[in-house]
Amino acid sequence: MNPRKKVDLKLIIIGALGVGKTSLLHRYVHKTFYEDYQTTLGASILSKIIILEDTTLKLQIWDTGGQERFRSMVSTFYKGSDGCVLAFDVTDLESFEALETWRGDVLAKTIPMEQPYPMVVLGNKIDLEDRQVPQEVAQGWCKEKDIPYFEVSAKNDINVVQAFEMLASRALSRQPRILGEEDEGGSPAWGGKSWALKSADLALNPASTSYCVLDKSRASLSHCFPPFTV
Repeated sequence: MNPRKKVDLKLIIIGALGVGKTSLLHRYVHKTFYEDYQTTLGASILSKIIILEDTTLKLQIWDTGGQERFRSMVSTFYKGSDGCVLAFDVTDLESFEALETWRGDVLAKTIPMEQPYPMVVLGNKIDLEDRQVPQEVAQGWCKEKDIPYFEVSAKNDINVVQAFEMLASRALSRQPRILGEEDEGGSPAWGGKSWALKSADLALNPASTSYCVLDKSRASLSHCFPPFTV
């Protein structure tokens, strides 16, 4: 029996202030939702291990701040990323209109490859009634850009897992190769980039990290550990 391939991916989630980026990430990684989160300054990081397409993926997901005054600093975290979640709030038209700028910022920082840089767009807060962005408008923008679109709710856990796993799948397919060899210590090697984090990379926030394995056969999470400070 061949050992399962392993690869690590750096994903980023970006968008305007208050669209629910942190809520989406905590819903995906921890299966939790809180009404009040502190505003992310700079970036924070959560990690998750999933099994996808017979490959063990180690996802390092960067939750970036949406404040305009930190924008130039936050854009430095885009470098080396393998995929991006573009998030907006369906009850906030300005957050949707800002997607064009956020998308441009990311593409300016990524290395062109034969396959397009993987992105997904998440229209969050569909559980609220005062909607300002019609679904067909968001779908039209995404179709024009050839980006998958998901209507999601971090609060009610609607389409969050599906969105992140589609992004992970697309990012995986873009990898030039996946390492299946063993490292010098006899353990299967992780493909992709180094996971060493410098303190400067964490900007103004410490990074919370959680490791979970998704057992698709039982559609549940196993081997989950509480977050700890890096």
